[in-house]
Formats: sequence, structure tokens, C-alpha cells
Amino acid sequence: MPALWIAHVTVTDEEAYGKYAALAGPAIEAHGGYFIARGGRYVQLEGKERPRNVVAKFPSVEAAEKCYHSDAYQEALSHARHASERELLIVEVSE
Repeated sequence: MPALWIAHVTVTDEEAYGKYAALAGPAIEAHGGYFIARGGRYVQLEGKERPRNVVAKFPSVEAAEKCYHSDAYQEALSHARHASERELLIVEVSE
């Protein structure tokens, strides 16, 4: 079943986060993922507000998790760790 990778982000260092974004996209695509929402308009109804919200769709939970643990994504993530505050989760899509 398909899965969604959902990130809620507050960027604290635009330059370093830009390096993350440049590397993360290709890593996600290499694992069959593609963006369906990235930084668009949102309405916060509950919880901690994060100004950047990203959703990518993957073929499966396993593909999304494999992407996260891949060398390419971990390299990208090394630029985001100290340049943002973020939550990231993977959820299976019920179809």
C-alpha cells in the first residue's frame, strides 16, 4: 500500500536548509517518492505550528523508510539537523 512521508518544519538556517532540500529531492525520487505538497498554504487546527509542511508519496511504508535510512538521504539530513526544527512521520494510505 502507498505511504505518505509527512514533515512539519521550522527552518532556522535558510542557507544550510537549502543544501538539505537540494539533496533530499533526488534521494526521495530514487526511492519512488514524489512530492504532493511542499510549503503550500495550510491551516493549523491543533498542535505546534510549523510554517513549512511537506508531503511526499511513496509506493510503501518500507520504501519511505528505506529512503530515510539511505546514505543519500542521511547526507541531505546532515544539513537539516542544525538548520531546522522538524517532525517527520510515515503513514500508510488506506485505499
